[in-house]
Amino acid sequence: MALLRVVMTTGRLSARSAVTLVLVAAVTAIGAWVVPDGPAQRLYDDLAQLAAGVLAAVICFRSGLKRSGARRRWRLLIAAGLTTWAAARLWWVVRDLVDPDRSAAAVPADVGFLTLPVFTFLALIAGSMALPRPAQASLRRDRVVLVIDAFLITGSLLALIWSALPGRIFDEVGDNPLVVGAAAVYPIADLMLVVVGVLLLTTRPTSAAGRVPLRLMTLAMLAFGVSDTLRMLHLSTGVLTPWESAGYLLGPGLLALAALTNPTLTDQPVVAPAEADWLHLLLPYVPVVATGVVIAVRTGAGGQLTSYEAYLGWLGLGLVVARQMFTIVDNTVLLARVSEGQQRLHHQAYHDPLTGLANRALFRERLVLALDGHRHRRMPVALLFADLDDFKLINDSFGHAMGDRLLRAIGDRLIASVGPGDLVARLGGDEFAVLLERPASEAEPAAQRILTALREPFEIDGHTVGISASLGLVLPEPGDVDLSADTLLRRADAAMYVSKRRGKNALARYTGGSDGGPNADLPHLLARALSGSPAANGFEVHYQPIVRFSDGAIVAVEALARWTDPIAGPVDPDVFVTVAERTGLVAAIDDFVLDRACADASALANTYGRPIDMHVNVSAARLGQHGLEEAVDRALQRHALRPSRLVVEITETRRIPDLPRAIEVAERLRRRGVRVALDDFGSGYNALAQLHSLPVDIVKLDSTLTDVDVSPERAGALCRSVLAICAELNIAVVAEGIETPARARALAALGCDLGQGYLFGQPGPVHRLTATIPTQPTPHSSPHLAS
Repeated sequence: MALLRVVMTTGRLSARSAVTLVLVAAVTAIGAWVVPDGPAQRLYDDLAQLAAGVLAAVICFRSGLKRSGARRRWRLLIAAGLTTWAAARLWWVVRDLVDPDRSAAAVPADVGFLTLPVFTFLALIAGSMALPRPAQASLRRDRVVLVIDAFLITGSLLALIWSALPGRIFDEVGDNPLVVGAAAVYPIADLMLVVVGVLLLTTRPTSAAGRVPLRLMTLAMLAFGVSDTLRMLHLSTGVLTPWESAGYLLGPGLLALAALTNPTLTDQPVVAPAEADWLHLLLPYVPVVATGVVIAVRTGAGGQLTSYEAYLGWLGLGLVVARQMFTIVDNTVLLARVSEGQQRLHHQAYHDPLTGLANRALFRERLVLALDGHRHRRMPVALLFADLDDFKLINDSFGHAMGDRLLRAIGDRLIASVGPGDLVARLGGDEFAVLLERPASEAEPAAQRILTALREPFEIDGHTVGISASLGLVLPEPGDVDLSADTLLRRADAAMYVSKRRGKNALARYTGGSDGGPNADLPHLLARALSGSPAANGFEVHYQPIVRFSDGAIVAVEALARWTDPIAGPVDPDVFVTVAERTGLVAAIDDFVLDRACADASALANTYGRPIDMHVNVSAARLGQHGLEEAVDRALQRHALRPSRLVVEITETRRIPDLPRAIEVAERLRRRGVRVALDDFGSGYNALAQLHSLPVDIVKLDSTLTDVDVSPERAGALCRSVLAICAELNIAVVAEGIETPARARALAALGCDLGQGYLFGQPGPVHRLTATIPTQPTPHSSPHLAS
């Protein structure tokens, strides 16, 4: 389609050009055959040229007013040049009428003819700025180089013409050097404009349609140049035939056609960028070399250089030097930009964009080098791993912008707490690492200083923000000869989780071997446990009841993963779930719990005397990945469980990476009959916006929203608002964290129907569950059944 439009545009322009040529030929023929020679012929030529100039000026002016930017400027400049050119023609018409027998000598009014090349040159410069440039130089240098190239080529061509043509041709022009020089200014100016047009056509890659006005302007100046050259050669008589003066009619017509073009296409450039670069570099020197060869041959044959040729030679040499200087400047600027770009890319590749600290790639490279120095030269090295405690609460309370500023402030404080030879890195999220190239006697005090520094509150935007971190420190053991960077990172990670198990906001040093001990390599052990049979490696499923407030009946249970590793012992669920999410193992835990929960559904039905709902936690990140729907189908079919009895709880400890796909997966699960619940509503990333985005059937209120007995006004208002919204959306609500009868009664009074918490039973294996609950709250008058 674009090619067709180019062809059509070119066809229309060709038709206009043909019409213009026909009109010029007709006017010229009339002048040649109808109008007699002499004053009448001269008056006829001047009137025809005046009419052509005025008409072309009007067309260019009106066309320029319809456009903007560079397209407007060059058209108005052409209009101004044609106006002054037409004014000079008007002066000649007046002189033809007043003094029919006037001489052809030049008068001051002829300067008006020279203003057209000046304005055309300005128009070419203005229009060229909208064209692609072969090199990314500044606009000012680009213009200067274009002018230098034009002067260089024009001077070389003039020297070539002067050397190649017989001298008698110039002897016939006239004897007065001033008159001859004044007459030669016009064709020389036209030649320079033609050179500028050719330079732009050959060195500026643009679309075929975009080259049309430039080509027409070049042809126009060529037409003017032919007639101006013939006028100079007939300077002694000052008489031109209608055919010889046809360029004064054709030139304005072609300029008007150029102004009427409207290239709006952006097709592929007709000159490749590499070719344009070569042309831009070599084209100005082609006529210089040719001129030098001609002059060398001539002087070698015994000829002598004229003063004119010598002046042109020195002028050309100066222009070559000037152009080379600009080329050197451009190359220097380009090299500086390339070097700056390489440095910027290198910094981006090895530094965290938020904090400016080293990223994981740079940290690992430095760690490998430090371990190599430790292995071969016994250089001391220590690794500190820091994970911020409950950082998501900062994002929930103050927003992610505040969280980002806090991360930057933590990075600054870490840098201030270590020495100049130590490396601080942000490995991702809220995880930091410090490479301490110092002995153990200095590494542990440095780690304690970092822990103390992070305990100090941060003042950010008028808010006092407190944060703590769990730190893990590891030093190479004396027998670790082949210790790798990955192993050291895993040990530091394991030591950090030891500090979390001890209550967070603490420092733990890795003291166990690679196979066990209290500081066991938790990510490695978790991967090993999930690679085979999770049940054989300490994984099991516990169940916690979900109770209806109205009658105390257990209507559902939530399946929860528990892990007791043979080496590390019991591992807190928050710890191993976080490790699983970071290491990409959370899907294996989800699938194990899903399969075991569906398998235990029949045993739970026997315990409670009726089928009950089974709530299974699934990481929110899995909603945007493949495999979840297949795992649900396999578990339901293998254990013959009705889909309506399964509730998939979205535990959004991390933000959903692909929300549109997550919505599609949730909708397909619901079409199967499986219900979807939003877990821990009010904490993490779960908020009211998710109720609008995700199709859910159940909302589980986080314990931060259910403490209505402790904070009845604030928590009660929030809980009442959420219950009202969910009622409007026909979404069931389960209150989590019910630990006292008072809280259960308060929630029941607010209109909440279902609850879950230690008041009704702690999580336990399937064989320990009983059909009754230890305590029953006061029944609610408006039960909301969930089963």
